[in-house]
Amino acid sequence: MPERLADAHKGTYGTALIAAGSRFMPGAAVLSAIGCMRSGVGKLEVGTEESVIPYVIQHLPETTFVPGFYERLDNLSFDQYRVLAAGPGREADDETEHTVEAFLKTELPVILDAGALSKRSYQKRKSPVILTPHPGEFLRISGCEKEELEQNRHSTLSRFATTAGVTVVLKGKQTLTAFPDGEVYENTTGNSALSKGGTGDTLTGMITGMICCHENWKHGVLNAVYLHGACADEWIKTKSAHTMLAHEINDLLPEVWKNLE
Repeated sequence: MPERLADAHKGTYGTALIAAGSRFMPGAAVLSAIGCMRSGVGKLEVGTEESVIPYVIQHLPETTFVPGFYERLDNLSFDQYRVLAAGPGREADDETEHTVEAFLKTELPVILDAGALSKRSYQKRKSPVILTPHPGEFLRISGCEKEELEQNRHSTLSRFATTAGVTVVLKGKQTLTAFPDGEVYENTTGNSALSKGGTGDTLTGMITGMICCHENWKHGVLNAVYLHGACADEWIKTKSAHTMLAHEINDLLPEVWKNLE
C-alpha cells in the first residue's frame, strides 16, 4: 500500500479526469467519482452532460467539472491530468467513442469501462490501457468463445492482454487481472455481495484514484481490485450479501484500507 507523505498536497497525487454518466444513468458518475476520491487522488474532474452535474455535486461537493466537455473535446488540453477514465454510465455511442479516441491519443494511463468497451485495436503507447469488462463484455470485445473462456480463464485472458497490448481486469468470482507482459493475478477477496449494479462503476473510480497515489501503476490496479473485494468481505461479516449496495463499498473503504496499512 502507498504511504501518504506527511508534506503532501493535492498536487502530489495529481488530478484525474473521469468521463462518466448520462441523462438516464447519472448515478454511475456519482459512484465512480466517489470511488476515485476515496482512493487517494488529489483532485478529480468529471466530464459529463450538464444534467448529471447536480447529482454528482449533491453526493460529492469536492468534484469539479469540465464545462461543455463533449462539445470541447477536440480542443481540450490533457496536460493537467495524471489518469483518464471513461465509460461508467455511458452507452457505446459516438460521443463515447470520440472520448476514447481522444484519451488514447494522450500519453496518460487510460481506464475504459462499460460503454467505452468496444472491439478495437490498440496502438502501442507508453502508458497503460486498462479494460474492466465483465465476462459478457470481454467476449464481445475479444471475439473469444464462451466455452474457451470458461475452460481456461487464465490463458485466454493472458493471450488477449498480450496480443492487444492492454491490461484486462475481468470482473467476477476471483477477479483476474492480466497484464500485457502475460502475467495474470487472481484476486482473493470479494463475494456475491458485489453482484449488483454500480459495483463496477465504483471499481473504475477506485482504479483511477489508486493509480494516482501509487508509484507503480500495476500495484494501483491490483490494490484497487483487492480492496474492492475486501469491502464486500467486510460487509458480510455482519450483514447479508443480498443487501449491499454499490455506494456502500465507498463507505466501507476508509476502515478496510486502514486495517491493511
